[in-house]
Amino acid sequence: MSSQDVLSLRRAESAVLVALQSRTTGARVIGSAAGLGRFGDHAAGWVAIGAAGWLLDRHRRGEWARALVSVLGAHAATVVLKRVVRRLRPNAPGIEVRSTSPSRLSFPSSHAASTTAAALAYGRLLRLPLAPVVPPVMGASRLVLGLHFPTDVLVGSLTGVLADRVLRPGAARSAASTSEGGAR
Repeated sequence: MSSQDVLSLRRAESAVLVALQSRTTGARVIGSAAGLGRFGDHAAGWVAIGAAGWLLDRHRRGEWARALVSVLGAHAATVVLKRVVRRLRPNAPGIEVRSTSPSRLSFPSSHAASTTAAALAYGRLLRLPLAPVVPPVMGASRLVLGLHFPTDVLVGSLTGVLADRVLRPGAARSAASTSEGGAR
């Protein structure tokens, strides 16, 4: 990707943020987005839910532990990727930063990663379809707050999917059967 392509993508993503923010000016919307952000900071809300599941569901502690590791793994992966990529948070004319963040780095979104991993893993354990609803809401909140570009959220969510895939029950068996010629 050329530097011209990168600048063109940055302009397009900035325009998306400006358009979204112009339609989300209500105090309740911004307050809700900020609340979701606090819940997702450092994956703390998701870790608390996973820890509660581990404590309360004695018969499936191993599954809850694996789910917690996928949430923490997704978060850790994004922290490392942010330091490698070093993409700065949105800072263009018309974009309003409506919240604070512990880092100036935006790519990929840790909130999107941990939320997606939690929605997939906890959704399986609770038998609830969390994945189609929860990650898009968290991702939208990051855009409403002006803390991320759309691609930050997209790649963050993909990171959460990968963390879940690697750590979900049966993933090791599935990978072993594929490498042994089980799938062609």
